[in-house]
Amino acid sequence: MSLSFDRIKEKLNILADAAKYDVSCSSSGSVRKNSTKGLGDSSGMGICHSYTEDGRCVSLLKILLTNHCIFDCAYCVTRKSNDVQRAAFKIQEVVDLTINFYRRNYIEGLFLSSGIFKSPDYTMERLVAVAKKLRLEENFNGYIHLKSIPGASDELMREAGLYADRLSVNIEIPTISGLKLLAPDKKHEDFTKPMLKVKNEIIQYKSEKKIIKSTPKYAPAGQSTQMIVGATGESDKDIMYSATHYYKNYNMKRVYYSGYVPVAEDNRLPAIGTQVPMLRENRLYQTDWLLRFYGFGVQELLNNDHPNLDMDVDPKLGWALRNMQYFPVDINKADKSVLARVPGLGMKSVHKIINARRFRNLNWEHLQKIGVALNRAKYFIVCESNKWEHRDMEGTKIKGLILQNSVGKFRKEYSNQLQLFS
Repeated sequence: MSLSFDRIKEKLNILADAAKYDVSCSSSGSVRKNSTKGLGDSSGMGICHSYTEDGRCVSLLKILLTNHCIFDCAYCVTRKSNDVQRAAFKIQEVVDLTINFYRRNYIEGLFLSSGIFKSPDYTMERLVAVAKKLRLEENFNGYIHLKSIPGASDELMREAGLYADRLSVNIEIPTISGLKLLAPDKKHEDFTKPMLKVKNEIIQYKSEKKIIKSTPKYAPAGQSTQMIVGATGESDKDIMYSATHYYKNYNMKRVYYSGYVPVAEDNRLPAIGTQVPMLRENRLYQTDWLLRFYGFGVQELLNNDHPNLDMDVDPKLGWALRNMQYFPVDINKADKSVLARVPGLGMKSVHKIINARRFRNLNWEHLQKIGVALNRAKYFIVCESNKWEHRDMEGTKIKGLILQNSVGKFRKEYSNQLQLFS
């Protein structure tokens, strides 16, 4: 590269550090085979120190094109009023960095975001130009994740999906009222318009590919979004109802939840030094998992009577303790959907139980060998044994017994996070 090494290194330090607040990096769902003797192959690969199914840790170059921004969002470290060192990459510099890092086996792909400078279209055009150069000029077949810039035109969003594996536009604040409070210059429709465009293009291209095999792939890994947790006073109910809306109406592959890291003194935000709500973030991810893979409805887990998740126990156990009328479940008779709601049973265990009970009735020893977390499950199931039956226990007593014998990795860090806005 005919580049000033020191200046490029300085830019990289600034713009890689600024990109760390975006957690919506995952390459699940993308397959881009290398059939042209080009560079890279995104098949089965992940990004941002993700782990593949066989345990391999994979990573990408995660940077901003620039941290200059025309907006002044209170929660953002790159907002225009913040006194930080600014930098901007040229298009070719990002291309060269990606190729050189890939050749040295440092990365499997690129995660490229940006502050908004000049205009949304100007910024999005430059992001697309990076991906286009990598694909067409460098024959790069590795993973590319581009951030969709709120307010960008339909034409640019369409082009972006032809060169990127995944697109994402971060909704940032879960509610419209929260966005107006912290980012009054932005409009909610600026986020949802590109989401809708990507959704419709994915549907259209998939439909056309069934008829014309040569139809190119469009954002094969779909789109994702991210919500900041704890910057404003939204309840967990507000956050998860919003996430459910985006899954249902925009076909999101993933919604990411990012605990707010205080970066500025502002009376609208938690003070500098306030604890990052890591446990709350973890509980939201667990809830998201239950909604997507365990058959729960969001209103079962969060509603007006129960607007926030229990920080002491995971959301499935919390639901079970509030609904003891559905238990105990007979492990040898219950169907898959019922077993999936038992605390301590993951979906792998559910499938193992269903397969194993075809040959004999299962007892506690069998369940232990299968991998069931009996320290929780034993209070909610019966099997071919009289041992450990607790039919007469109330939820509060069961919760106490479980907590007595468990150690949560976030427990020491948790200190009344949800009382911050009360």
